[in-house]
Amino acid sequence: MPARRWRLVLADDHHLVLDALRTSLADRYDVVGVAQHARGILDEVERHHPDLLLLDLSLPERNGLELIPELRERSPRTRILVVTMMADRVIADRAIAAGASGFVPKDAGLAELELAITAVMRGGTFISDHVPQLSNRVSLVASHPALAALSPRQHEIILLITEGLTSAEIARKLGLTERTVGWHRTNIREKLGVDSPNGLVRFAVLLQPDRAGGEGA
Repeated sequence: MPARRWRLVLADDHHLVLDALRTSLADRYDVVGVAQHARGILDEVERHHPDLLLLDLSLPERNGLELIPELRERSPRTRILVVTMMADRVIADRAIAAGASGFVPKDAGLAELELAITAVMRGGTFISDHVPQLSNRVSLVASHPALAALSPRQHEIILLITEGLTSAEIARKLGLTERTVGWHRTNIREKLGVDSPNGLVRFAVLLQPDRAGGEGA
C-alpha cells in the first residue's frame, strides 16, 4: 500500500508564488488549500488541519511571525515551514521560537525546499544554510542592540528598507497604507535614536553595506 502523501496548505501574498509552488509540489504532495491573507490562512488551516503549512511572513493585515502561535493553537499537529524573502538569522530564530519548525529563503531553490519539507515532517527543525549564522554575519540585533526593541512589523520594515524599498513599495508589499508605513518609520527612528528620515536610510545601508537604500515618500 503506498504511503499517504503529506497534505499541504500554501500561504503567500502573491498569486504567482502560490501558482509556482502548487505546480512544483503537486506531483509529490496533496495541496489541499491556498491563502493570501491572515484570515484566509487561519481558515484554511482550521478547515483542513494539514500536515504542513508553507508560510510567507510578509502578509497583508498581520505579520506572519505574529500569526504562528495562533496557527499552532488552532491546529497543533500542523507543522509550519516559513518560506520568505528575508534570509535573516534574527527573523529565523524568532520564527522557530514562535513555533515554526523550519525556515527557508525563497531564493534557496526547490531542491532545498523539499529537503526542508522532509526534515520538518520527520520531526526535525530545518534552517537553511542560506540564512547566515551569527558567527559568520553580524545580525541586525547584534550590530545594534536597540533593534531588539522593535516590534516584528517594525523589524520587517527595516529589513525591507535594507533591500532598498521605498515607503510606497513597502506599503504595497505588506498590504499597508503609505501613512502607516510612515508612522512605523517614525517609531523606528525614535527607538533607534535616528534623527531624520535620511538618517534611517543611512542606518539601513550600514546594516547591509552591499545594498543601497532609497528614501520613499
